[in-house]
Amino acid sequence: MTSRGVHHTLELLRRGETSVVAHVRSVLADIEQRDVLGAFVAVAGDEALRAAEEADRRIRELGADAWRNTPLLGVTVSVKDLLQTRDLPTTRGSLLPNDRPDEDAPAVARLRAAGAVVVGKTTTSEYGWSASTVGRVAPPTRNPYDPALTAGGSSGGAAAAVAAGLCDGSLGTDGAGSIRIPAAFCGVVGYKPSYGRVPYFPNGAERLAHQGPIARTVDDAALLARAIVGPHRSDADSALGSLDSPRDHEVLRIGWIEYEGTDDEIRRTTDRARSALSAQGHLVEDIEVRCHDIYPALVDIVAATEAAGTAPEDEEWIDTGRLEIVRHGRTVSGATVMRAQEVRQNLRNILRSVMDRYDLLAMATVPIEPFEASAIGPSWAADPRDLLWLDWAPASYPFNMTGQPALSLPAGLTRAGLPAGVQLVGPVGADDLVLTVGRRLEADLAAAPRPDTALRSLAALSLAERTS
Repeated sequence: MTSRGVHHTLELLRRGETSVVAHVRSVLADIEQRDVLGAFVAVAGDEALRAAEEADRRIRELGADAWRNTPLLGVTVSVKDLLQTRDLPTTRGSLLPNDRPDEDAPAVARLRAAGAVVVGKTTTSEYGWSASTVGRVAPPTRNPYDPALTAGGSSGGAAAAVAAGLCDGSLGTDGAGSIRIPAAFCGVVGYKPSYGRVPYFPNGAERLAHQGPIARTVDDAALLARAIVGPHRSDADSALGSLDSPRDHEVLRIGWIEYEGTDDEIRRTTDRARSALSAQGHLVEDIEVRCHDIYPALVDIVAATEAAGTAPEDEEWIDTGRLEIVRHGRTVSGATVMRAQEVRQNLRNILRSVMDRYDLLAMATVPIEPFEASAIGPSWAADPRDLLWLDWAPASYPFNMTGQPALSLPAGLTRAGLPAGVQLVGPVGADDLVLTVGRRLEADLAAAPRPDTALRSLAALSLAERTS
């Protein structure tokens, strides 16, 4: 049974139409036979089957009550290889030695406590540095709609796995767009909660990284997120509380941002989302958000953090693209970092003022279509020495700088048959509003067809072509 998502699997299990063991066996078989995308770097196997057997025992003993305290019982999830897992290696996409942890990261532990079965670890770029999933540990992760193209990154393996039906949902990370960019490229939903809403361990000193779900639907993403939110002793930034209940429908004022250089096909496809929001009765207005030097500030903050955690003797093992960032970071002074943090604070103040006037912001998640699978960016940004590895995704990293909740959902397909994503952004803490509007928008947009044809064409590629 190819996975069709969290709620679909739960419905089948509750009706007794399948068992957890049967579902997990099917998913593991699909990963083994159909993961021609390079979505997984490790598969749980026996550990997943043991968890499935325990889940079936619980269902036999408790019946419908089995889901009362374990709402994800029997759901299959994958975990991005940046996050610690007790039963699987955590390489972080790096050739550098990584300890095998004795315990799960908090969000992973919470998914298991909610009954989810972890089936494997998904591919990432080294330490999640790039918004494509290219590295030295595994072949590039390919797009399920066109295997010649990237799945995005750095949670590219997670998004490709969900899009291809190789798990019900996935846990990703997002330090500058790494959940939302691959979700947009792969035609799935990617949700970045407000900063600190999901505890992150170990977190970086730059305080940009979020954890969140990638799923087939907004409802699937919301259910996964509900299981992982809340404070944890390992993360001082983790916020109190959980996701709020959806708000009643109301007319909202939505600021629509059109980024310079947006591809015509992306604009045409995401205009459907804008029209749908207007048809729902919301007031949608064009706006501009101006803040100079956001991207250079991001580069300096990230590079300084990367340099601080990297020893010179490790250079031969580091991805060449990430090494350029590390080397730049070694040239960044403390004063430069503080100036970058001032730019970040200025952006927060600007967007706080904008959110006083608008309930939500909306825009294309990524202004371009996916590029070549082995590249780190479009041709003009593909040389790591230029430090433009994320300059082509201006709708992503600003909302890591501010910590705002952001949701990417499929807007449809371009004429080339590639997915385009639309992004909704709310004020910090307004996660419930973002998800509520996302559900209604999703219902009004025709779902894009699943990429079965592309997967069959990829399966026909030679091994040499797939691993090049």
